[in-house]
Amino acid sequence: MSPSSRTVWLFDLDNTLHDASHAAFGLLDASMNAYIERELAVDAAQADHLRRHYWRRYGATLLGLERHHGVRAEHFLEHTHRLPELEARLRGNAHDRAALARLPGRKFVLTNAPAAYARRVLDALGLSRHFDGLISIEDMRMFGALRPKPDARMLRRVLARLKVPAARALLVEDTLAHQRAAMRIGLDSVWMQRYLRSNSHGPEVGTRLHRKPFYVCARINSLQQLRTLRRHA
Repeated sequence: MSPSSRTVWLFDLDNTLHDASHAAFGLLDASMNAYIERELAVDAAQADHLRRHYWRRYGATLLGLERHHGVRAEHFLEHTHRLPELEARLRGNAHDRAALARLPGRKFVLTNAPAAYARRVLDALGLSRHFDGLISIEDMRMFGALRPKPDARMLRRVLARLKVPAARALLVEDTLAHQRAAMRIGLDSVWMQRYLRSNSHGPEVGTRLHRKPFYVCARINSLQQLRTLRRHA
């Protein structure tokens, strides 16, 4: 079916709503490496290894640092996401703003990034007013543990919090692991491919961009395509 005013959209942020590989990922990688090197008293090579290893294993470097090294999430997020150069590197366009303005339904940003960073990005791109809310990594703690994407339990809790059944929601994402988790709870997903070829954090090894995995509802390269989307069982 086509999107309607009853549809709830869950949008990833980085490399879905903006080109994070250009604007932020290089800065974040360097900032996280410096943090790990300083806080864990390791050399630069070991810091880079730990950042990559925990990101691949857990889907977020922070989870590995929290679980294995006792790093406090709030401290890590505050110190690694300051990025004074961020706004100057962000790229936005009027077509994306217009597409979101015309898209029927409620719209939320669902990101593994911290809220302060996400708000800076959305404000700088002129996208904040098009969203009904922001769900950041700070909102993804369950029973004392962080459970960011691709945790299916967290996705189920988000839907409950928004009081929407999975059948009326759509996840728009660039990361297939997150979309596989969405499928497990009956949540359809849309694969944003616009920034994948330049993505320094992916795509996953062996990914074929011209093929649609069975757990993906549709492939898109622009936000404008969302209005003409057709849902698949």
